[in-house]
Amino acid sequence: MLKRKVIAGFLATIMFVNMFPLGSFASSHREAPLIANDPLADNTDLYAFRSEDQPNKITIIANYVPGQLPQGGPNYYSFGENIRYEIHVDNNIATPGDDIVYRFTFKQTNEDPTTFFNIRLGKQNLKTTYEVEKSKDGGKSFSKIVAKGTVPPPNIGPRSISSGVGLGASSYYALMQGAVATAATGEKVFCGTADDPFFVDLGGVFDLGDAPRTTGSKSIDGLRCKNVSTIALQVDIAELQKDGKTVQQAKNILDGDYIIGVWASASRRQLRTLSAGKEDNGGNWVQVSRLGMPLTNEVVVPIGMKDLWNSMTPYEDLAAIDKFGKYFYNPELGLYMDDALFGTAVPALKPLRIQKNALGAFGFGNGQNGLFALKGSAAVAGTALDDAIFGKLLLPAPSSPRSVDLWPIFHTGVPNLKPYQLATGKGGNPLAAGKPFINNFLPNGGDMLRLNMAVFPTSRKDPKFSNLGIVSAAVLGLTDPQFNGGPWLQFIPNMDGFPNGRRLEDDVTRIELQAVSGVALAAIGLWYDDFKGGNPVTPQLLNVLNYNAGVVKNDAPLQPFFPYVPLPWPGTHNCDCNETTVAGTASVVNGSMPSTPLYTADMITGKAGRNNGIDAKEIFVTATPNPVAANSVIKYKLDAAANIRLVVYNAEGKMISVLADKKQDAGVYTLNWDASKLTRGAYFVTLMKDGQVKQSVNVVKN
Repeated sequence: MLKRKVIAGFLATIMFVNMFPLGSFASSHREAPLIANDPLADNTDLYAFRSEDQPNKITIIANYVPGQLPQGGPNYYSFGENIRYEIHVDNNIATPGDDIVYRFTFKQTNEDPTTFFNIRLGKQNLKTTYEVEKSKDGGKSFSKIVAKGTVPPPNIGPRSISSGVGLGASSYYALMQGAVATAATGEKVFCGTADDPFFVDLGGVFDLGDAPRTTGSKSIDGLRCKNVSTIALQVDIAELQKDGKTVQQAKNILDGDYIIGVWASASRRQLRTLSAGKEDNGGNWVQVSRLGMPLTNEVVVPIGMKDLWNSMTPYEDLAAIDKFGKYFYNPELGLYMDDALFGTAVPALKPLRIQKNALGAFGFGNGQNGLFALKGSAAVAGTALDDAIFGKLLLPAPSSPRSVDLWPIFHTGVPNLKPYQLATGKGGNPLAAGKPFINNFLPNGGDMLRLNMAVFPTSRKDPKFSNLGIVSAAVLGLTDPQFNGGPWLQFIPNMDGFPNGRRLEDDVTRIELQAVSGVALAAIGLWYDDFKGGNPVTPQLLNVLNYNAGVVKNDAPLQPFFPYVPLPWPGTHNCDCNETTVAGTASVVNGSMPSTPLYTADMITGKAGRNNGIDAKEIFVTATPNPVAANSVIKYKLDAAANIRLVVYNAEGKMISVLADKKQDAGVYTLNWDASKLTRGAYFVTLMKDGQVKQSVNVVKN
């Protein structure tokens, strides 16, 4: 019991820090020496969020195989055959280790080995299928829930995907939606290629922290126009909740019984034997890659320990504090946010300066003592910093300043407990109880992505939606009159954002850099050094909040429904790194890219005999003329009366306009769409019938 309390206390510290992994820069692409040489087994990113269009469900997305060039033929990127890809879920403090495990294994077949083409005359080479097994006893036993799922072929180009000498598909979108499977236990599953939704200026970041760039060149998304291999699951909340309860049974939006921890891994056989033209694998399965919170292994763990980290499970992390804790207590990035150390050598990070004299008493720069001076005092009695309640993990020793915020975020999650609540209602005392705004405390293991499933999803149409996640929620809870009236529980927009889970839109690079600078400490009332009383939103805090790393959103629009990830870039696309807008120069048209920049749409017209995941007899959407211009025509067809809602969303999923929203009888409907009012960028025109998304037209205006 004491051990659990120790961990809990540890987690308490995380409460605010949990929003930011401390190391920060690029997600886990090529993060360790061994896995960099094994890209098929390399975890890149992990996401877990409550689905806005399906609020009773959680979507988990695990990406692998980083940096895929769309034109990477003749042998295109794929999942590996001799690898176990697994998604792990922990939902119960009372049970050790995983509670639910989803295991994916893949198989490839050459349908026409007489050609060097990947696709020809309706046949695919290296056609990939998969099985999904599920365990509800922590991996002791598995049952098969998808026997033969289909991985769409790579988006090679228009002749391979849409022409008669290729697959003859209506569009790549149709192939992608047609590959969504329903498991025997009810989960939706998708495995296939997508645009990599993570965004960061890799070139600037790894050029000694030059993000945003200060050398004269502009910041460029290092993953722009690159694809990734995606495994996506959509699962009922009741299936993930430890007692099988629906989300409607939650006591409140921070109900601790609805917290899950999620991590992903890849494992290979111990033995690999090569012979002429073949490979054999045998021996025990060995974990070679893992991912929970983004950037842990890539930025926090030093290079000499990265391969060891990949071999461990999160449930071994707490026992390895002596090996890894010091890299969290005094993060390397902290050196570059302190003018007394190396801050002046990294000008891009100048807006990010750590509190060295917060409230005139507490220093959180590397080598300072943080809150250690309060250890054992009456000031911390009854808080998470009280040794009698949580042990000694949060204030372990002098010269460990970030033990109270950065270290615990990776290992236990954040509890709704003082002092890890917003400064709203604290009356100037950071150790007092304040406004609750996060609770994802699950102290079973270490580095996992933790999500409280009871928290409402923030509508992408909400004007207060932000890709800054919990940082945005904290700012609203401190400054917005709608939310800063007192320390009572309210739903603040973006409480469902990183690090309470991770949405595809969340700018984790910016959030994590702000966290290393101490924004979590400020949120609970440990203000920046220039606070002299009065308004705590000081110039230094504003510098931190206004900082960005140069790339602020992805280069391709998300889909507004499962699997949500963007369509993969086709091999014929010409990626222009001089392009100043995010979203590319053209949109996918029937699975291909136009030869010149157009304002075009991905037509989904339900060709006879094509399985595009939509009942072609029920409904279709077309947009004319092509390219789409002012007063364009939108058409849709109903075979029976239905409630119809036709909505335009931008690339961030925010609603731009409603074109139709009413009940209509069977028939063909036409309306004019004044598309000239749209600015340059990416959009979705989505048709919903009786509350369910039926079809979406992917549009880019250039």
